[in-house]
Amino acid sequence: MKVTEIMTTDVETCTTDTAIQAVAVQMLNLDVGSIPVVDTNGGGLVGIITDRDIVIRGIAAQFSLDTPVGQILSSDLVTGTPDMDVEDAATLMAEHQIRRLPICEDNKLLGIVALGDIAVKDQSDEHAGEAIEDISKPASPND
Repeated sequence: MKVTEIMTTDVETCTTDTAIQAVAVQMLNLDVGSIPVVDTNGGGLVGIITDRDIVIRGIAAQFSLDTPVGQILSSDLVTGTPDMDVEDAATLMAEHQIRRLPICEDNKLLGIVALGDIAVKDQSDEHAGEAIEDISKPASPND
């Protein structure tokens, strides 16, 4: 099964100049924990902003709520391609301990595959269970 068969295609995005507070409200209204961030010029995917980014990189670092998310987003993106198999997506997500995988072609966002999509759409696939287990492993404390 290909990721295009299970991915969400009507993905809400924001731009790099969207204010932190506006993105937080967008997350609240959509009941999501992350929003893909696209470039204001070409619309290409440049990162993702998570609720954790807002708290740790934004509020805890004392940025004002009108700060553009471009200053605090996660830019080290892991993405998939539309021709990718669901099993490969699950493996990639587990390797990088991510719960959502943006699916892109030519740097344009086509959709997102969430770990829940994999688990729900293909319950017989052991990869989803393995990915959930790997992603949910607690971090080791620093000594």
